[in-house]
Parts: sequence; structure tokens; C-alpha cells
Amino acid sequence: MRVGFWRLLNTLKKRNVCSTLALNATVIDHYPETVEAAMEEQWDPLGHGYIQRPMHKVDNEFVDIKSAIEKINNFTKQEIIGWESPGLTETNDTLDILSDHGIKYVANWPVDDLPEDLEVKSGNRMITLPYPVEINDVVITSVQVHKSDEIFTRGKLQFDRLYQETDDNVKIMAISVHPYLTGVPHRIIFFEKLLDYILQNKDVEVLTGREIHDWYINQVKK
Repeated sequence: MRVGFWRLLNTLKKRNVCSTLALNATVIDHYPETVEAAMEEQWDPLGHGYIQRPMHKVDNEFVDIKSAIEKINNFTKQEIIGWESPGLTETNDTLDILSDHGIKYVANWPVDDLPEDLEVKSGNRMITLPYPVEINDVVITSVQVHKSDEIFTRGKLQFDRLYQETDDNVKIMAISVHPYLTGVPHRIIFFEKLLDYILQNKDVEVLTGREIHDWYINQVKK
């Protein structure tokens, strides 16, 4: 966070890309300047647990979710509507607790290339946004231990195929990066190359999680 975050911020800022910030609430205590900088760039905050701990491992899931949402809302002066659990984890109660606390979309279900509706007990609308397992630097770097350029190589192939399929329908390509992985000097260049490759296509829209949510619920009525 001390160094890699700023590389990612500058990379996106130079390209006028507004990102979604998956945020452990305790980051606000330890690195408040990073959250402030992201908010200045109009990034969209996304709840990512109170601390980096799977939902089935926290002492009290209700308290963890409630505390995280309140802390992020109070600091950012925004009402977050999205959530990605640490490790994409959920219990049988997670979605219902999130819905009761104002969350309208999650990024825990890496399925398909478009949002899908989920059922919650409250009856409120809850959707899942496409979240990448393959185009994700944790998987690429930490799990599969690929070379530094893999995010560009794989990302380009992913984009080319999805772009080809847009004659039939809209496609969403999400890219997940972390400061301690893609934010290091020998990897950031390949993230920049991937962004430049994608952004050269004038009919590509770059949206935050909130913007994708708003677009989907307006286009697809429940």
C-alpha cells in the first residue's frame, strides 16, 4: 500500500480510468491517505470485509459486515452499495445480512460475463457482477506463479474474445489487481500495456461496479 497503490493510482489517473476500490475497513486506520486519494479521483468504494478474513472465519458475521459498511460510509462520505468478501467467501447468511445493510451487488460469484440476479430473504434486489478469477493477479501471480507479462498476455486474449462476441450482446471484462502484486515495478508496465490495448477501442466503456449495477437494473427489470 505504501508504494504499489500509488503506481496503480497514477496508471489509472493518466488514462482517465475510474476504478472500483475493494476496501478492508481497517485500511482506513492504517493507510487513510490512500483512501482519500482514491475518493479524490472519484473511485467507487466497495466493501471488502472489516479485515482480510473469510466470512466463515469471523467471530460475528453480522457485526463484521455492519461495522465495515459503517466505517467505510463514514470515512468516504458515500453510501456503498457493493461488496466483495475476502476470498470471495460467503456463508448461508452473508447475502441476507448484506442486503439488510444496503448492499445491492456482490462480486463473490465468478460466473458468466454479465450480471445475474440473486435471491435474498428481504425481497430487495441483489445482483452479482462478473468478477475475474482468471484475470486476477492473485491467481496469476501468487497461485499460478506466472511471469510478469502474463496479465497482458492473458488479458489481451480475454478481451479479444469478448470483444468478438459483442455482436450478440454486451460483455463485461473485469480486471482485478492488488498494490502488492501488480503495483511492483516489474509488473505495472504490463498492466499499463493491457489498459492501452483495451482503451484504443473507441466503443469500449469503462465503468465502476456502481455504474455497472445501475446500468444493469435499468436494462433488466426484475
